[in-house]
Amino acid sequence: MGMTKSKEVSIVLDGKKAQIPAGITVKKALEISGYKVTTYPAKDALFAPCETGGCWSCAVEINNELKPACVAPVKMGQKINTKRSHDYVPKRIVHGFSGHTVGGVGTPYWFKGRHEYIEVACFAAGCNLRCLQCQNWETTFTGKGHPMTPEEAAELMTATRRKFKVDRMAISGGESTLNRRWLVDYVKVLKRLNPDHNARIHVDTNTTILTRGYIDELVQAGMTDIGPDLKGYYPETFMRITSIKDKGLAVRYLNTAWGSVQYLIERYKESVFTGVGIPYNKELIKPEEIGMIGEKLYEIDPEIQVCVLDYRPEYNRVNLVRPSFGEMVEIQKILTTKGLKTVICQTEYGHIGPE
Repeated sequence: MGMTKSKEVSIVLDGKKAQIPAGITVKKALEISGYKVTTYPAKDALFAPCETGGCWSCAVEINNELKPACVAPVKMGQKINTKRSHDYVPKRIVHGFSGHTVGGVGTPYWFKGRHEYIEVACFAAGCNLRCLQCQNWETTFTGKGHPMTPEEAAELMTATRRKFKVDRMAISGGESTLNRRWLVDYVKVLKRLNPDHNARIHVDTNTTILTRGYIDELVQAGMTDIGPDLKGYYPETFMRITSIKDKGLAVRYLNTAWGSVQYLIERYKESVFTGVGIPYNKELIKPEEIGMIGEKLYEIDPEIQVCVLDYRPEYNRVNLVRPSFGEMVEIQKILTTKGLKTVICQTEYGHIGPE
């Protein structure tokens, strides 16, 4: 008996007819048609980092409607256009607009511990990392929610600021930086809607794709505070924490993160508040490596704020044991003995750090 030919559908791809296997995503159809698809932004490539339909970085026009290619199914007769117009309006899924009493790693330490609302925050869906202990896994991995334009999200954030009567407005994730056009436009609109001197626009990020040019765009748009994460000194540690399997990609992500912190201090120390986040759990990163991170940060700037996050059992790493209060005190000592002046540690009893 001969082999049964797999079912195909006919589509129009950037004006050209194509026969594509049925039952696949538009992203896969683009890949098998010779389009370049990447997990690190590149020129003339479709950036598709999250694979959940959350970040909309890979959005293309399908029958004249913007849709995320990573989850949109191929259907008979579709007209797919990958060449988005210059004036297209980006979208992404954002939710969880609410008041926060603790803030993120990019929140100055003197705001923490007040036991009152200190900022409002929202969470952008989708992430390029696969951390098994992700605390926001429903935001990171499910792609649920209504896609918003930058204008819609900024208006909702502004209304949330007014409701909670605070000055700080944060965006986290998932990973907030994945959809560059969306985030820059969002910050611009948020700045326009909040022109007062007290308004602070805060971006928390894993920093893996935050290049110098991207930082410049965000600062010019109105970003005033940033919380970059550094998930390791060694690529192997980064891979263990993030579950990224490709070492070359892990090296690139980690180098970008460290380079971003260096650039933020060199170029924007006086105008942008930077607070660095470091993860700690002895199953994922050893105290000795925390010390090496501290030494490198000291070389960049002894005064930089460092916030150590106690990684605890979450999502698909429920076997982790949350670091004890005593462990976190020791981690703080390790970093302060390296010369860092502002070290905060998250613990089961709240934050410890500068008075």
